[in-house]
This record gives sequence, C-alpha cells and structure tokens, in this order.
Amino acid sequence: MTDTLKIASAQINPTVGALGDNMAKARTALKRAKRDGADILVLPELFIIGYPPEDLVLKPAAVADCKAEALAFAKLTKTGPAVIFSTPWRDGEKLYSAVLVMRGGEITDIRYKHHLPNYGVFDEARVFSPGPLPDPVEICGVQIGLPICEDIWQDGVARHLAQKGAQILISPNGSPYRRTARHERLDIVYERIERACLPLVYVNQVGGQDELVFDGSSFSMTADAKICQFLPSFEEAYGLAIWRKKDGQWTCESQINLPPLSGHAADWRAMCLGLGDYVNKNGFEQIILGMSGGVDSAMAAAIAVDALGASRVWCVMMPSKYTSDDSLEDAKKCAQSLGCRYDIIPIPDAVAAFSGMLAPHFGGLASDTTEENLQSRIRAVTLMALSNKFGPMLVTTGNKSEMAVGYATLYGDMCGGYNPLKDVYKTEVFELVKWRNKNKPEGLLGPDNPIPKRIITKPPSAELRPDQTDQDSLPPYAILDDILYGLVEQELAVEEILAKGHKAETVRRIQHLLHIAEYKRRQAPPGVKIGSRNFGRDRRYPITNKYRDIVPD
Repeated sequence: MTDTLKIASAQINPTVGALGDNMAKARTALKRAKRDGADILVLPELFIIGYPPEDLVLKPAAVADCKAEALAFAKLTKTGPAVIFSTPWRDGEKLYSAVLVMRGGEITDIRYKHHLPNYGVFDEARVFSPGPLPDPVEICGVQIGLPICEDIWQDGVARHLAQKGAQILISPNGSPYRRTARHERLDIVYERIERACLPLVYVNQVGGQDELVFDGSSFSMTADAKICQFLPSFEEAYGLAIWRKKDGQWTCESQINLPPLSGHAADWRAMCLGLGDYVNKNGFEQIILGMSGGVDSAMAAAIAVDALGASRVWCVMMPSKYTSDDSLEDAKKCAQSLGCRYDIIPIPDAVAAFSGMLAPHFGGLASDTTEENLQSRIRAVTLMALSNKFGPMLVTTGNKSEMAVGYATLYGDMCGGYNPLKDVYKTEVFELVKWRNKNKPEGLLGPDNPIPKRIITKPPSAELRPDQTDQDSLPPYAILDDILYGLVEQELAVEEILAKGHKAETVRRIQHLLHIAEYKRRQAPPGVKIGSRNFGRDRRYPITNKYRDIVPD
C-alpha cells in the first residue's frame, strides 16, 4: 500500500453529444496527468456524452458509441495513470450512470450511481436505473470510494463506503450553478465528511448547456473538513493534489487558494458563460439584439460583448414615433461604449402600413395594447429578417419580472433564440449593471464602465405610447419583485406575502397575472438559470389552471 497519491482533477467543458470533442479534452487531460506523474485522473460526471444528456441516452446508438469510446480510451492507460471515467453504461436491460476505473490498458471496475435526482432541473430517474450501494475500489493499494454526484448529496452512500473500508472518496459531478450552489455543496459535503470521516476529491463539470450553467469550482477536502484545493469557477481547469498518509490519516499538501466567486460576480459570469456556450456550441458566429436605450437591452448587450467580443455583437435600434431622444442617444452611446456594430432602422412606415391594412377592421375602435404589440412584433420581424439574411442568432432581453406577469409581447420582444436575463428580476438587473460598471471580471471581453448612467437612472418604459412608463401598468419593481419572489421562488401562501405589508388588491392581481402568463412562458426561448426556481426546468405549472390562492379583502 502506498502512502502517497497524486490525484489530478480535470474540470472540463463538454458539449452534449459531441463525443469526439469531449474525448479530445479527456486525452489532453490524460497527457498532462502522465507528465505530472499522477496516479489517478478524475473526469466529471458523464463528460463523454455531456451532462445532462436527457433523452439522448435513450438512443441505443449513442450509448453504444460511448462504450466504444470508453474501451478505446482505456487502452491509453496502459502506462498509467488510472482514470475515473464517467459514462452511460448498459448492463443487460438496464441503463446506468456509471464510473469506470481504467488502468493497465483496460476497464477493471465499474460502479453505478445509486441515488438518481428527480427534482428541480433533474430528471435522471426517467432515463437511468439506480445502482446498488457501491463498494470501494482498490487503486494503488488504497481503497477508493466512488460516489457519483447525488450520492454525495443524499445520506447513505458515503457512510456505506466508509463501513466497507474506503479511505478516500472521489466524486465525479455535474452540479449546475445557482446562487446558493457553492454554499450548499460545501455544507452537504461537510456533513458527509463528518459522518464518514473520509477525505474527498470533488470534480465538477464547467460550461453552459441550454438553460443550465455548470460553474466547476472543483475542490478537495480533508477528513476534518478543511479545503485544501479549489479550482477556478466558470472556466476549464486542471489541478494536481498530492495526498500523503500520516499517522493513519490522509492529508493533502496541495494549496490552491482562490477568492470565492459569489454574488453579482458569479451571476454575471454565469450569464456570460451560458450565453457564450449556447452561441458557440450551436455554431453561431454572431448575435443580434434590439437596442432600445433601456437597461435590459443594455445589460444583454454588455453580457454578449463580455462573452463573445464586440465584433460578434450587432445592436439595432428600431425607433417609433414614441421613442424619445434620450433613448436614441442612450442606445447609441451604449453601443459605442461596448464597441459593437450599431444600426438604426425606423419602424413608423411599417406601423403605418399595418395600421392602414387593418383600418377597415379596426374602424371606430380606440387604440389599446393591440397597437402597442404591433410595434413590438414589427421589431421582431425586422430582427428576424436580419437574422435570416446574415445569420446572427437573435437574443431576447426580457427580465424575469416581465416574464412572470406577462409584460412581454409574444412573437414580439419575446422572439429569439436565447435570453441571458430570463432568470433575473428587474431589481436585480439594476443591481447587476451597477456592479458591472464598477467591475470588469478577469477573462471577459468587454470594456470598463460599459453602460451609460442615464440608462440606469431613468424610469423604465416600453415607449409604445405617449409618456409611458412601466409603473403605469405595474406596481413599483421593488414591490412587484418582492411579491413575485414569494410566489415563485418560495411558493409562499398569500397570507405570508400579505404579512410583509403588501396590499391585498396588489397581491391578488400579481398572482392572477403570474398564472395567466404561463402560456407565454411555455413559448419563450431558453435562458440562463440563476436563482432557485427558473421558469421552465424548475417551475412547471399547467397552462390551463383555475386554482388561485384566495386573497382576503
């Protein structure tokens, strides 16, 4: 039995379904681990096919291709190091989420994921079978436990491995970002470590996959719950931890101390990574968005430039007769600050043409939201025409507050391929742009102080009628967002929301708007998950739904 183990962690960014590209990343990590004299290389959960693969693993050919790639990769381990390799694996009639131990040029051991998450954004019980409680595997004479992601989050597996003689836990993970993720991970790992009295190497995926963003933030922790290694957040990384056994305890000599990414910095990086990977992994060279002179489109443009660079971002201002001079000036100034392409395409002629076409049917009727929505849909058609002709993906810019209450036009400003602001409330938009103006995170591509001050300070307005502001139709955003947070994120009873001091009439109206806008959200583009309950993967309410939590008068 050795008293020293060198364990290499490869925090990689896979693309779902891109087996060749993902395996190329694994081969690069293996070469580096060989050079470093590592004993073990650890790869993230299901990296070979990308996480989450969803129903892709129900395709027999995809699972068979994963097996073929795994068998080929195992041959590369003939001269070491051993590799902890995660893949979908069929055993008879059952499909498992598995870790393979590769060494000496072959697959020597297989362990299956015991706990399958089936809550929030996870749906693994739909596609995988649960494995039995896993026993340890001997590597280099050391008993290693291999809990897979959820097996660390749930009680039982770590304790079982300890009882079976495990000395170190190595856990491949696909744990997505949300604001509380890092603290929750550390808290649950502390608990598992304390109960099992075992050190842990935790290797997490990084990258964007549709609505999910994986932040990486891989770490190693000793049995007394001391973090001895932290890999960066929101970027690919590699780390080597040197473990030594002293007085019967495994300790880690590696020290990688990184400032923790949290708060606005983490949210901003998550939105940049989510948008950037969605664009890049789906093969788009450029994005296009409508630049209104308001804070939402300015924030979306800033995120796009940070993620992709100014040359890949195209902003288009489409003024109507209601667009203010301030908005024209602010949109241009913001685009210039960001350094991206900026064009103006006025829409009054198109509005007049549609109005004339509809006049025989609308004659004698007062203008209402129909005419307002017409402007929004004309802008969507204009942007989609540019997208079709020149190829950029259209990015939408609506925030979570608007999506919650339906303050967005279906087939209008909701039109597009992706929305980086989808899970960010309006009050959070203001906080984030103020933060970004004061900070430029390392590795992002945008300028300092990108968003003009007036965009942040002026009253929000859709500018679809004279002298319009958002507060003509909605309560102040501080009130609206507090009510929505209670209804959406916390699923509070109405009485609990009223106890915060909100008016019954306001709560009744917001609850009603939230429910009747579900059909719009079902047709909205995907967007980055930031909070605890995003619309789509987390919160799945029926469209036809007459239930209302009764609001007392």
